[in-house]
Amino acid sequence: MKIADRTLTPEVIAALTYWPDVIWGGQTYPPDPVDLSALTPFLNEVLADLPWWNRGWKVSRVEPGRPLEIESDHRGHSARYTEVSVPGTVGPDGGEGLPFVAKVGFAGDRLIRFQAKIDDVVIGPAVAPAGQLEPHPFGRVFTGLMDLRGIPVKVMAMETGRSRSTIHMLRSGRLHPHPLLVQEIATVLRLSEADVRAIAGLDADRPREETL
Repeated sequence: MKIADRTLTPEVIAALTYWPDVIWGGQTYPPDPVDLSALTPFLNEVLADLPWWNRGWKVSRVEPGRPLEIESDHRGHSARYTEVSVPGTVGPDGGEGLPFVAKVGFAGDRLIRFQAKIDDVVIGPAVAPAGQLEPHPFGRVFTGLMDLRGIPVKVMAMETGRSRSTIHMLRSGRLHPHPLLVQEIATVLRLSEADVRAIAGLDADRPREETL
């Protein structure tokens, strides 16, 4: 089962949307208590679906999260959904636990997004098969910008002086953008180089060296 293809039970939804000590008009109104224990097996099941996850590690404790109503989904489409960051502890059986935060996005009873942070490491569902490098996130944004502007691959290749295979690799995330290529892409997209460097995750102070 895919991470984002899962139906949430009423108990999990109630636990995700439980927000104690709600403040309204300067006064605190604690809602009726909700059993948070439903979140522990739910989070462990989602983590166990990650092919590389060490199943000896379990979420052992959770706390109430803060549900936020989001106006667009994780792909940028206009669709209201709820996102909750659930703090807790995760670790090996019988071992010392580490701080854990699960970010769960759902619409109705459907899970649409899952991401977790263990200590200072962010994890989430993989796109590439186990053992292969994950695609660079610039690829999806770059593809979207080209499509929005109606720029075909052959035009981007011609305008940047690159091969079509290079542009295809950038779009798929198999090629990491380097500063000189980002400079060329920005010109074709009619965006500032600083904006495209930020989208590509490049340090603004990094020199514009050429790479193969």
